[in-house]
Amino acid sequence: MDLEVRHLSLVLAVAEEGTLTRAAERLHLSQSALSHQLLGIERRLRVPLFHRVSKRMVLTQAGERLLRSSRRILEELARTEEEIRLFAASHRGVLRLTTECSTCYHWLPAVLRRFQLKHPSIDVAIDVEATAAPLEALAAGRIDLALVSSEGRDRRMTLRPLFRDEMVVLVAGDHPFATQPYVRPRQLADETLLTYAGLDDSLVYQRVLRPLGLAPRHHLQVRLTEAVVELVRNQIGVSVVARWSVAPHIAAGAVVALPLSRRGFWRDWRAATLRSPGVPAYVEDFVALVARAAPETREVPAYLSRRRARRTG
Repeated sequence: MDLEVRHLSLVLAVAEEGTLTRAAERLHLSQSALSHQLLGIERRLRVPLFHRVSKRMVLTQAGERLLRSSRRILEELARTEEEIRLFAASHRGVLRLTTECSTCYHWLPAVLRRFQLKHPSIDVAIDVEATAAPLEALAAGRIDLALVSSEGRDRRMTLRPLFRDEMVVLVAGDHPFATQPYVRPRQLADETLLTYAGLDDSLVYQRVLRPLGLAPRHHLQVRLTEAVVELVRNQIGVSVVARWSVAPHIAAGAVVALPLSRRGFWRDWRAATLRSPGVPAYVEDFVALVARAAPETREVPAYLSRRRARRTG
């Protein structure tokens, strides 16, 4: 390409000032240096950009065309530089994120509200499509933050602990398991298992059943929590879900939640970002908000306390 940004600035200065003397002063150049550079541009383009009328510089048709583009390009560059400075200062940007579990979108809005109060100029974009493979999306640069419970390791990423939540076996109140202190994995394998994802992508299958060489007798994929609760309540099957995600239904007596195995089944949530010094400060602020707003300690206990108060009142 024959033209450079400095050439556009030179043409703009000459056109606006009208003389080489004033344009040279504006650009902090000598008049001879400016004249030499202008002749160089015209030689590159093989067309004169100015008529030399006495000491005045009058644009040719080619010069007028170049001037229009010069103004547009230089204005856009100035805006871009200012926006990048704002990005660098974390005053403007877009936080692109996803979570590994779609039920997390139930409690995430409360975190988003607090974040936007602190960073009103930062937009948030939730990539729901990346839920199935959050770390792959992060590595590809499509998102800035992934909230995950997977145990994978990747040297390109930094994983910071957030919170821990319990996965419980959800059964109907009149199910034989309902009176047990906990459910054993082999008992779970004898049931119809309801999961949000496909069986191979199901957390309980990946981490509990498959390592023991077990698989559920039947499997149904159900994407909505409310549908899972209704199917469990009517003994169509059982499910393994985060306790907090169904706490209102447990409190209402619609279903019963039991630990999976004597020790229970827990997920450790982490915030994954690329291992880079360029991670904006607002990403770190969002991670801190998530860590403080773990769903186990958020609205659920207050909700349950109100339900208990109504029952005993």
